[in-house]
Amino acid sequence: MRQPPQPPLRGADPDVVRAALDAGDPLPGASNVGPAAMDGFGGRLDNCLVRDVLGRQPVYSEADAADPTAAGAWAFTPGDLEDPVVVPPGGVRTAAGDETRLTLPEPPAADSDAAMAAVTDALLGALGVDDTEKTATDDVAVAFSGGVDSALVASGFPDAPLYVVGFEGCHDIAAAREAAAAIDRAADLTVIELTHDDLIDAVPRVAAAIDRTNPMDATIALPLLVVAERAAADGYDRLALGQGADELFGGYSKVVEPADDHRVDSDTVRGAVRETIETLPGQLERDVCGLSAAGVEPVTPFLQDRVVDAALRLPGKLLATPEARKVALRRVARETVGLPDSVAGADKKAVQYGTYVSRELDRLARQNGYKRRMDDHVGQYICELCDTET
Repeated sequence: MRQPPQPPLRGADPDVVRAALDAGDPLPGASNVGPAAMDGFGGRLDNCLVRDVLGRQPVYSEADAADPTAAGAWAFTPGDLEDPVVVPPGGVRTAAGDETRLTLPEPPAADSDAAMAAVTDALLGALGVDDTEKTATDDVAVAFSGGVDSALVASGFPDAPLYVVGFEGCHDIAAAREAAAAIDRAADLTVIELTHDDLIDAVPRVAAAIDRTNPMDATIALPLLVVAERAAADGYDRLALGQGADELFGGYSKVVEPADDHRVDSDTVRGAVRETIETLPGQLERDVCGLSAAGVEPVTPFLQDRVVDAALRLPGKLLATPEARKVALRRVARETVGLPDSVAGADKKAVQYGTYVSRELDRLARQNGYKRRMDDHVGQYICELCDTET
């Protein structure tokens, strides 16, 4: 069993985390700038395991550990443990069990002008667009799908290489090429074209990294893992991502008219967006663990405390309307960062569909005898590739 990596606490200074837990402050970096404007924390602190309110730093312990904080009984990735159980977001785990110490705030909607100003300031700070003393970013690459999220992230790293992955002819590669040209970054773009052999080779690595074999998680994590592996091979230690933008800023179709959409419980835009935000911890367990397996650290500007705090205060009309989604985010992209309309207004497909990974894995499953009439035919095929039972 490998020992957990050092330092035992990731993402924040121990004193900052202690103060946040004592005060019940879920977003302690919301009023800070620079390194203090953190994007989560997790690990061992004193005699407990801790995880931030959005679960941005996953932490696990052995299910049967008498002391979950003991050396070898906990880890940052599930693959380092025999029977991993994740620490819940906002939770503190000790030998006595789990206690929720931090909960995501529910502030009322701010006035539109004030909310827009706060989001603009938070995004510019998180992206470093207004940073006159910019921190060195020679070790950062950008996952770039050509949508407004990844283009905004790229604006914060003007000298970083851009990577897009997918099968020949897929939406994401075409969109990335068009967007890179539109923002004068075509020379920075690296296209990673997948083949069926690449899928067959990558699926077991992905499943092991994320400790999941269901088709949805596997097909979402696989493109990200492939990009991370390529970036690491090219000498980059960190990968900048647009994670959190859709959840925080109203990017999903189901939040537009929630009263008429069975996929959400709320009948308001703000309430529906809140539901999507609450899915982030589970998504980040998948994504962060996939990146860790590739030896790459995520950089997630949209998940900084100050951005989360500002997004939570947006009124519904700055989140999603029947005419547009991610209204505030796109306004910042157009009016402040200066992205062209073709990029700032671009819709993007979910990564598993935009890269054709989901489609081609389904094709491979059927070619190998797993027909669509079978229950969970792609999941069964994934388990075959991983040599595990369903």
